[in-house]
Amino acid sequence: MDEFIPIGEAARMLGMNASALRYYEERGLAPSAGRRQGRRVYGREELRRLVFLQSAQRLGIPLDTAGAVLEAPGEQWRATVEERIGELEELIERARTAREFLRHALECPAEHPVRECPFLREMLDRMLAGLTLEQVAAEHGLVDAPPAGAGSRTTPT
Repeated sequence: MDEFIPIGEAARMLGMNASALRYYEERGLAPSAGRRQGRRVYGREELRRLVFLQSAQRLGIPLDTAGAVLEAPGEQWRATVEERIGELEELIERARTAREFLRHALECPAEHPVRECPFLREMLDRMLAGLTLEQVAAEHGLVDAPPAGAGSRTTPT
């Protein structure tokens, strides 16, 4: 594709609204290649940027992070991406902990696990004693042990 296509065709091709393309341009994330007959047009390079932004949004990557990858100097966008990867790793660990916590509650034969399940009650008592959910989950092998000092509580709340 060596030609330029108008905004409406680009939007249809990408499965997006034309307003999204205009929004990306207004934010400085994906400028059009220019105008023909008063309408924005897009070439392959601009379409690649739009597909990148669309993919980033679908994956839950903030536009600021995606924009940094597109425009910031190498050192800056790499630092932004490394920070986001760290945030995602924390989110993944929390999701794993939640999954295992809920599995134990689901597998407990008690009608009311918080009141009747010895395993869950013991975990909750450990948290009342000052440990975090992450620490207790690690103690019980539900997840990997948290790094030293991560999420530690010194007094019960």
